[in-house]
Amino acid sequence: MSGEVRVMVHQRARDAAELAAVEEAYQLVSARMAGVPGLLGNELLRSSTDPTSLVVASSWVDRAAFEAWERGAEHRQDTAPLRPYRDDRLAVPFGVYEVASAWDAQGPVPQTTP
Repeated sequence: MSGEVRVMVHQRARDAAELAAVEEAYQLVSARMAGVPGLLGNELLRSSTDPTSLVVASSWVDRAAFEAWERGAEHRQDTAPLRPYRDDRLAVPFGVYEVASAWDAQGPVPQTTP
């Protein structure tokens, strides 16, 4: 395993105005988080079948880096603009996933041990 972690946070936009607000909040949160140790990047994903459903997917070097940021004082402040748009249709609107295996365009990605 590579040790990398993906964090998925489900968001909801009830109408076009909220969709624009989620996208604006995502840009603000991303700018605030630029340079956070261990953060490899993030994306805002929109469902192609449910226009109200979005996901902020972030990639972290490992779980320890994500957890250190999550415990930090900046965590709540940095992500506050997105919090009103969490998908309340879900019992748990987020998930943390360890990369178990990966492929790229050339084939399997060699896995390193953490």
